[in-house]
Amino acid sequence: MHSLDKDLMSMQEVRDLIARSKKAQLAFADRDHAYVDRIIKSIADAGVRNAERLGKMANEETGFGIPADKTIKNIFGSRVTYEYVKDMKTTGVIEEDEAAGVTTMAIPMGVIAGIIPSTNPTSTVLNNVIISLKGRNSIVLSPHPSALNCILETVKVIRQAISEAGGDPDLVGVITIPTRQATEILMSHHDTAMVIATGGSAMVRAAYSSGTPAIGVGPGNGPAFIDKSADLPLAVKRIMDSKTFDNGTICASEQSVVCVYEIAAAVEAELTRQGAYFLSDAEKDQLGKFILRANGTMNPEIVGKSAQTVAQLAKLTNVPATARVLVAREDGIGFGHPYSNEKLSPILAFYTAETYEEACGICRDILTYEGAGHTMSMHTKDLDKVNYFAKHVPVARLVVNTPATLGGIGASTGLVPAMTLGCGAIGGSATSDNVGPMNLINLCRIAVGKKEIEEVRASAPVCRDGICETSTAASCSTASVDVDAIVQAILDKLNRS
Repeated sequence: MHSLDKDLMSMQEVRDLIARSKKAQLAFADRDHAYVDRIIKSIADAGVRNAERLGKMANEETGFGIPADKTIKNIFGSRVTYEYVKDMKTTGVIEEDEAAGVTTMAIPMGVIAGIIPSTNPTSTVLNNVIISLKGRNSIVLSPHPSALNCILETVKVIRQAISEAGGDPDLVGVITIPTRQATEILMSHHDTAMVIATGGSAMVRAAYSSGTPAIGVGPGNGPAFIDKSADLPLAVKRIMDSKTFDNGTICASEQSVVCVYEIAAAVEAELTRQGAYFLSDAEKDQLGKFILRANGTMNPEIVGKSAQTVAQLAKLTNVPATARVLVAREDGIGFGHPYSNEKLSPILAFYTAETYEEACGICRDILTYEGAGHTMSMHTKDLDKVNYFAKHVPVARLVVNTPATLGGIGASTGLVPAMTLGCGAIGGSATSDNVGPMNLINLCRIAVGKKEIEEVRASAPVCRDGICETSTAASCSTASVDVDAIVQAILDKLNRS
């Protein structure tokens, strides 16, 4: 197919998808909780039934991760998500404050645009569809081209499940000819109400530049701090399990280990005992040149690959067959220190510090360089240190004594189960939340009048000559301010200019 023909076909396809999606959503918007629940439960059940098959498809098509772990993520994105959201109030009146005379109603946003990454394609589709439909929205998905087939198959499963539950399958649509132009139209179309952008930094920036409200996710680059008070073998087990889960493709996964000098030798020994391989200086330099591209971004060849495969790609010949994670001792952050970047594979940086305050500074600097607002983990029994880090480290989620991969997405913590993790203003995101249904509804507040205008006027302070006649205060805050003189000065300056 000629590239121009492909572009034109994809652009027309997305317009047709949005039109059908809008029609389906307008009818869906009038449905009640029971109807919505029946639809999303059918999707969740279908996701579980097909979890293993879709996980294998994702692995075979993208080359990322581990099929068994992708199966777990599909179950998480469907069943776990459904169980968490099923009882949420997202239809009709969701809150009443009789004293204030305010009633809050949930209103659907409309058509959601979902940008789906290649790292977690099928699980992200399942999760984003369920949370969107829970808010009585429809959703049109833009798949990453390298995960197109497994995403299309997941949508096929979902549409069939909607039909089986008596719903309109057009509530979920997907671009079958993915192009940049189609995605741009999807995000900027006047009938698109919200964009959920899960993917690379460039795509997230495009979402925020589309003119449509957007929730985007920046890169993760979370450090893991091991405190002196931690159960060291358990802490290391959690980190190793997390970093090797689906070969590190979840952006909440640990990217660095940080500890104080006092326990550094013990931490190294425990990491080694549990399958970590510490690189020599020469190996560190050799792998460091491979894991980043010339423009400073992560080399896609390492994404979702095992430690053994990464070692082979980088031509490291001394890595033992038992190695689960490759670790580089690091002493710097930023340009020239590739291990301080996000590495969506079983590769860790290892930092040491004199004190926990200095270690906190290292974690802060790592995240400021990349991953601000995302996730970090701590392994400690000292709550005071947790509070100290929470005050000083720029993250939206600080997970404690748990694998960061599972803790960040809400699989091993009480956070909202999500494949889209907001990074807050510091990370350039519209929210700090794990994105769920409550991020995808509008709130209409019905407010009953409590006062007449005479009462409002009577309650306002009356000031004469700087004296507040309706207040016990001796004078107004403006008593010493000559308002007329200030206004005249501004007008004189404008006239002169």
